[in-house]
Amino acid sequence: MFQPLYVAATGLSAMQDEILNITNNLANAKTVAFKKSRAEMESLFYVEKSFKDTLYEAMSGTEAPPVNVEYGTGVRVAATPKDFAQGTIEITSNPTDLAIQGEGFFQVRMPDGSYAYTRAGNFHVDNDNNLVDPNGRLLAAAITLPDNTTSIVVRQDGTVLAATEGSTSLSEVGQLAISRFTNPAGLKSIGQNLYAATPASGEPVTGTPNQDGYGSVNQYSLESSNVDVISEMMRMVMVQRVFDTVSKAVQSYQGMLNTLQQMKQG
Repeated sequence: MFQPLYVAATGLSAMQDEILNITNNLANAKTVAFKKSRAEMESLFYVEKSFKDTLYEAMSGTEAPPVNVEYGTGVRVAATPKDFAQGTIEITSNPTDLAIQGEGFFQVRMPDGSYAYTRAGNFHVDNDNNLVDPNGRLLAAAITLPDNTTSIVVRQDGTVLAATEGSTSLSEVGQLAISRFTNPAGLKSIGQNLYAATPASGEPVTGTPNQDGYGSVNQYSLESSNVDVISEMMRMVMVQRVFDTVSKAVQSYQGMLNTLQQMKQG
């Protein structure tokens, strides 16, 4: 008797999850290189019931064929894949701001020795002259600048050059590498603009920027979020309307139950 309430509950729960996903996208609309995600729905198992029309049999005197009816049991969020479409490249005044134009991820070393991957290139120089991410993580191919560095140049192929005080010439101090994945949508989000490789994403393939299909590295640039605020707001309005409709269906069913109860008492 209460199956419609269960089905409605799955719908409300799925809509709540989608609202949470949309809210997260909107909250990160200004996060460097943030990649939006979407909630993908799928129907739950169906229940099949078979019955015969006994009234038809009584009136016609012949056996009625069985009728099979399928009842859905609700919906759920099946996945929330990331959309790795390129974000807009914005120009900055910081020489350690780097953006990847095209495919690829910067590779950083985690405290436990593993590697994580990011599109965010808002790097800075730490107290030991290392090029690090906003949380102090070293790049996989560590870049250490000379003491008294006065200028830094990063070429599109990832070559890092530096000039020191009292010198006008640039010397090479390191080489950036970027990684690609067969299925970037399979990467696992671990927070702080970082992703971890999974069996679904495949193993990373590392190469030189601006070569063999890898993206180029742009200095004095940052990739912006690929969240379209207007589209996300339109999705939110649509989800809210579905949520309200399912809520009204629950209220209607409760009214039917109340009427049935009153008829039994009468």
